[in-house]
Amino acid sequence: MNLTLLPAHLAARLDFATRLARQCGELALQEATQLQISAKGAHDVLTQADLAVERLIRAEVALAFAGDLVVGEEMGGQDAVGGAGNFWLVDPIDGTANYATDVPRWCISIGYLEAGKPVLGLLFDPHMNRLYSAGLGAGAWLNGRPIHTRSNSVLNGATVELGWSPRSQAADYLAKAAALLAAGCAFTRRGSGALGLADVAAGRVDGYAELHINAWDCAAGILLVTEAGGQANDFFTPEGIRSGGLLVASAAGLYADLSQLMAK
Repeated sequence: MNLTLLPAHLAARLDFATRLARQCGELALQEATQLQISAKGAHDVLTQADLAVERLIRAEVALAFAGDLVVGEEMGGQDAVGGAGNFWLVDPIDGTANYATDVPRWCISIGYLEAGKPVLGLLFDPHMNRLYSAGLGAGAWLNGRPIHTRSNSVLNGATVELGWSPRSQAADYLAKAAALLAAGCAFTRRGSGALGLADVAAGRVDGYAELHINAWDCAAGILLVTEAGGQANDFFTPEGIRSGGLLVASAAGLYADLSQLMAK
């Protein structure tokens, strides 16, 4: 990415986060050799690596940008930033269930928000050595190359990843899956909302949808999609940051039909 496309304070943070994301990926791979797993709830696990990576992010942000606030999945912070401030929003390991079972489908997700909206996004997939980056107005990039969403404008024949978590009712999820099939879509579920959004941005799939997703899972990914030419719903309201909500993100030509299907 050409950092001159960004204001100086954002260029500095993007350069910092690029290095930090790789550092976090290395730490997570090291921690995987001595895995310790606990349960936060049904189908919701926590490893010592989640905590170690988030501690690293918080420590490095404090050193590089004293005063910057961090909100993370494991250690919180929403109350300190409110709903419309400037802060880092991170998921130390998105796809922890995959990570904990040695499925190579997880990533580090680091977003930076201003006035409660994402302006920088970094995702690092250590297994594929894929570093995704996006800056508001500066495009979306994969390992230094620009990426773009698909140009598809028809649901029939499209592929959509349909994320799921225990925060959604099984019957509702199955109804959306049936609606996608009825519309002629294929659908997948691969266990990482952040990488699902990266796949949309890189043109591997046409869309990503989830009935309820948390803000730290999608802060970087939504910006990747929109900077790659796609479209997403207005997720980053104060309520969305605090409690999460519905997410629909796709190639621009599919967005109206896909969002209508998910809202029914």
